[in-house]
Amino acid sequence: MIKIGITGSLASGKTTASKILSYRRGPLFSADIAVNELYKDRQFRFLIRKMFKIQNKNQIKKSVKNLILENENNIKKLEKIIHPLVRKKMRNFTLQNKKKRFLFYEIPLLIESKLMKYFNVVVFIKAKKQLRLQRFQSKNGGKKLFNLLSKRQMSDVKKIKFCDHVVVNEKNLSILKKNLFDIIKKYV
Repeated sequence: MIKIGITGSLASGKTTASKILSYRRGPLFSADIAVNELYKDRQFRFLIRKMFKIQNKNQIKKSVKNLILENENNIKKLEKIIHPLVRKKMRNFTLQNKKKRFLFYEIPLLIESKLMKYFNVVVFIKAKKQLRLQRFQSKNGGKKLFNLLSKRQMSDVKKIKFCDHVVVNEKNLSILKKNLFDIIKKYV
């Protein structure tokens, strides 16, 4: 089994790259999807509402986003709950798919969480900050939230030192696909 971790800075194109790499090669674990699944869980929502004193039961994610924008220390509180739960989902994914040749993991904070040793290969998706901001805003993300979340991530220069491959994602989809196929060919 070859475990391939895909990471990169906020809005660099990790999700697109992960789908391209994993397509017809092996199952894909997405930390972002795992987090979205947590927000659908009744117990998790109750815990978050209790921790952050959120009254509105229906818009918990939006309330948490606003609390983060008001006080960035709330990110640390949230991560203390979310990260262990996502890691548990990741371990379960690995166990369920242990007979597969390739397993793919899209993990935004792979380097920051010191998860490199868990993977055989780490691919870093890179894009200039201005382009990442445009992408983030095109998905209804605000500039303030982008800057706040970006500041919490390690710089690209530092992260790249821990990666086996770097793919620049600043042009178009066909160039991204070609660059990713060049990498995966080395392991097939």
